[in-house]
This record gives sequence, structure tokens and C-alpha cells, in this order.
Amino acid sequence: MFDIPEEVKPIRKQVGEFIESHLLPVELELGHGGPPARTLLREIEQEAKAQGLYAIGHPEHLGGGGLSMLDYAYVNEVIGRCEPAQQALGTVSLQTIVMLDSVANEEQIERWVKPATVGDLRIAFAVTEPDVGSADPTQLQTTAVLDGDEWILNGRKWFISAADRAAVTIVMAKTDPEAPPHKQFSMIFVPSDAPGYSVGEELNVMGLRSVLSGHYEVSLDNVRVPKENLIGNRGDGFTLAQQRLGPGRIYHCMRWLGVAQRAFDYLCTRANSRVMGGETLAKKQFIHQWVFDSYHEIASNRLLVLDAAAKVDAGQQARVELSAIKVSCAAMVNNVLDRAMQVHGAEGLTDRLPLELMFREARYGRIVDGPDEAHKQRVARNILKSYDTGSGWAFAGV
Repeated sequence: MFDIPEEVKPIRKQVGEFIESHLLPVELELGHGGPPARTLLREIEQEAKAQGLYAIGHPEHLGGGGLSMLDYAYVNEVIGRCEPAQQALGTVSLQTIVMLDSVANEEQIERWVKPATVGDLRIAFAVTEPDVGSADPTQLQTTAVLDGDEWILNGRKWFISAADRAAVTIVMAKTDPEAPPHKQFSMIFVPSDAPGYSVGEELNVMGLRSVLSGHYEVSLDNVRVPKENLIGNRGDGFTLAQQRLGPGRIYHCMRWLGVAQRAFDYLCTRANSRVMGGETLAKKQFIHQWVFDSYHEIASNRLLVLDAAAKVDAGQQARVELSAIKVSCAAMVNNVLDRAMQVHGAEGLTDRLPLELMFREARYGRIVDGPDEAHKQRVARNILKSYDTGSGWAFAGV
């Protein structure tokens, strides 16, 4: 079950070789961030494009490789072995592009979506706000008022990734305050050079400074944009958010499988080589427990992720499955990384190994795209509702 398809094996192998040769040797340099690291990253991106490895999971008609969700899962777990590979191979834009693909108008597609797909520009995504809990987005306070042929936007957003280098930002704003709560919000394109739009200070998030880092506050002070910058239909902000967040969660989980598999390599290699008390750590029973627990968690979560990907490809919403893997995979990758760091002792805490960087980046997985607690509640609520209506829950899918 879930054997890697023959047609996927060559691209998976090529991606793995690219990461081994172009990214792992400079992984720590990219992890330290700064202008030199960004210059180096752009050079690696160009090489990825030259080899046909950039945006291979994006829709083909937009300039991507067109892999299905399940096929891309087999590739993305390899990409996950090196955090900067997300950017170097174009993965970071995928969930936004998938959302825009079905709703953006032709002008938006040509101006922003296609260029973002092939890496010619960056699109930021602004939903979260400093004064309200994002687990209940009906509280969002940013507003957009239609004035003739223009939207006027006012508000503040924060934790906006890559806002400093984005050409345009998708802003979630309240457009219809009198509508039912989940129809009050819309999404609107706001170009970064629009008067009144400003990017504030960078938030210090667990000391991360890698080429993938950069989370900012942004403010909108009477920002005017054409009414045609509305994305999809007015009032569809929540629907669009779910179209973005659902795939985003599974893409995270695919990559976390790769992170955990690499941490597992470090764990087992260290156990076989480190000598204590005249024998290797691999002889110790507590190491056996760590190896078993890590194997069990990785293998179990991998099946959950592949199952969810197959269901999405089949056209199912898979709400329970996507929320469940988001919680389970986030816990799994943190557990495996913790064991790998522990078996390396003090060295595991230093930047001589990538483990400490991987660990810090993995920790926010329990919060990003919805906290664990919200997803657990969503899973339980959906399952209990199915029993309440008399259908129960079919683990076999039928």
C-alpha cells in the first residue's frame, strides 16, 4: 500500500540529489540568514529552475509541475529534510497558489498568480491580527469599505511572513458587517507600494533568522485599491481561507515527515557510534525505546498523511483527516527531534548540527495554521456529529 509510483521515483530521486548537493552543504549558512544567505538562496533557486525542479507541485497551467497531492507527498517528504528547500524549490507559495487558482480573475492570474508560481514575485498572506485570537477569526477588526470604484482598507496585521519582500499582500478584511459572521469577510489584493500600506518591525520568533524567516507587522491606513482587487466573491473570505489552510496543513505534514526522518537518521547514527561505559548507546534499553517510539510515530503518521492526500485527490474535503494529521504530525516531529537532540547531548544544542534549528522551526507547527486545541475540537465535533445523525464513523471510508 502506498508504494511510490514508478513515474514519481525519478523526480523524487532528482530532488533528493539536488538537496544533497546544493542545500545541505550550505544549510547552516542559510539558517543564519542575512543578505549573503538570501543572495545564495536566489542562486540555488535559479539552479532549481534550470533543472526543472521548481514549483513541481503547482498547477501545470500556471507554470508549475502539476503533481497530484499524493504524488507530491512522496516528493515533499524529501524536500522536508532540509528547511531551506521549501523556498529553493518553490514549495512556500503552493497553498496560496492553490487557493487563488480557482477564484482569481484573469488579470489577477497574469499579474500576480503566474509570476508567483514561477518565483518571479512573492505574495504575502495577511489574516492574523495582534488584538484578537486567530482561532476565532470572526473577531478580525481590519475593515474594507467600498467607495465608488475603490476599496478603502484600515487595520493592523501581524505574523505576516515575507511581508518585507512581497510584491502584493492578500488581506482578509471585514467588508459586510451586517452579514452573518462567516459571510462578513473578503480577501483583497493590496500591492506593497499602495499609499498607506506599510511594513513595520520584524517579530522575533524563537530566535529564527533563516532565509525562511521574517514575520512582520503591517498596517493599512486608508489604503485605496481598485474594486477589481477583490478575490473571488464578496463575503467569501472564510471559504477561501479554508481552501488555503486545508492544503497548507497537509503540505506542512508532508515536510514534517522529512524533518522527522532526517532526525531519526541522526538518532540512530549517534546511537551506533557514541560509546558510554564501554559500549555504544545502541546497547542501552532506553535508546531502544526511543528508536521504537520514533519509528512507530513516523511510520504511523506517514500512513495518515498519505491517506489524507489520497482523499483530497479523490475530491473529498477530508476535514477530519486534515485536522487530525496536523495535530499528530506536529507532535511527532517535535518528539523525534527532541530524542535526536537528547542523544547528542550538549552538541545537539549547538549550531554545529542542524538539529537545534530544526527543533525551533518545528515548535511553531503546533500553532501555525491553527493551534492543536482548535483542531482536536474540530475533529471531535465532526465525528460526534456523524454519530448524532446516525451515520457513525467509517474508518474504512465506506
